[in-house]
Amino acid sequence: MRAYAIGFVVVSMMAAGRAAGQTPTPAPGAQPPAAAQPQRPPAEQPGETYTYQPEGRRDPFLNLLGTGVDPTPGLKKGEGPGGMMVSEISVRGIMQSKGGLVAMVSGPDNKTYIVRQGDRFLDGKIKSVIPQGLIIIQEVNDPLSVVKQREIRKLLRSLEDGKA
Repeated sequence: MRAYAIGFVVVSMMAAGRAAGQTPTPAPGAQPPAAAQPQRPPAEQPGETYTYQPEGRRDPFLNLLGTGVDPTPGLKKGEGPGGMMVSEISVRGIMQSKGGLVAMVSGPDNKTYIVRQGDRFLDGKIKSVIPQGLIIIQEVNDPLSVVKQREIRKLLRSLEDGKA
């Protein structure tokens, strides 16, 4: 009870001094109130730069759609026969191999590739390699079509031109 009475007396004396026009003087060694010190926003304080500490979280400032860099170096989409459409290739030659016939095909990049039975293109798969060319099962990407696959024959270039 006594501590309460002392606190009440000190507060009432301070209120009486303010009413009389006196300003309270801070005790020696005490800092002035926070309102007396000029405050700067955190961004303006010199020498402070923000660094993100992830601690297991993702960086919220990184693009979620990706950076445009291919995460798998080496074969990219569009390289080799697997990145070519069936309509883009032409058969350059047929060769005999230990495992059977293989075909040499040329694509829009003017490079020649060796393909075998079972190899895939972007929109099809090689059903078989015959001495005259390739037989390819092409997936039809037409929602109105009843047929979802069709058989395409890609013959040697000399046979297509009629120079047999």
